[in-house]
Amino acid sequence: MRKPLLSLIAVLGLAACATQPMLGPPPPPPPGPVAASIPPNIAAALSDPSRPAADMVRDNDRRPGDVLAFAGVRQGAKVADLIPGGGYFTRILSKAVGPRGAVYAYVPDELTKLAKREPAVSAIARDPEYSNVKVVLNTLPNFSAPEKLDLVFTALNYHDMHDKFMGPADLSVVNRQIFRSLKPGGVYMVIDHSAEPGVGLRNTEDLHRIDAATVRSEVTAAGFIFEGESKVLRRPADNRKTNVYDASIRGKTDQFVYKFRKPATAR
Repeated sequence: MRKPLLSLIAVLGLAACATQPMLGPPPPPPPGPVAASIPPNIAAALSDPSRPAADMVRDNDRRPGDVLAFAGVRQGAKVADLIPGGGYFTRILSKAVGPRGAVYAYVPDELTKLAKREPAVSAIARDPEYSNVKVVLNTLPNFSAPEKLDLVFTALNYHDMHDKFMGPADLSVVNRQIFRSLKPGGVYMVIDHSAEPGVGLRNTEDLHRIDAATVRSEVTAAGFIFEGESKVLRRPADNRKTNVYDASIRGKTDQFVYKFRKPATAR
């Protein structure tokens, strides 16, 4: 009976999508690490059998359902996964937006040249299960997509853009490019490892952390409105002084989940 039920959910989701914007009105930020209601399209994406078991094991720590529900991802949305890494979120986004949607896995040339190999996410784009995924290779300052986007999403990589191996990139340029790439009312989601308040960019290289206030300041300077924070990845036990790859904290760091929106009147 499970297949008919999933089919019904998919049909209902498509019907709803015909009358609703691709990114819905923002739910109020959770007051603490409390799970938000997970929409059917996102729930189905998380349970999809094509997802690697290794990815599913990480769900408890990364809380992808809560994060993408906060972003308001709907079927048919056009999304950029900025610096997708191994494609953990790329796969989920692909299934959540469905066949009428698109996921552009944006891999900066700066990373490709450093790695000296094909991006890992390219294998996902070649997989028929993820036929709506396209890889975009370009520099960070030239960020763009083949069409206007509903969402630009980046997880645990914003701090890297400030580091030497990425140029460092001029984030005022990058964020303005992201702003231009979004539809009016589109969303920019930034998740990253928290540094201590007030340190700014001091720990992006050594601890791989960034001051949340710095991110908020940089992104709003590009014209975005700060719409709120989900606290599902806040972890008070993290002292924010330890390298995120240290075995004592890896996968359990305190992280901020910030949601920014391009004004509906902007072009």
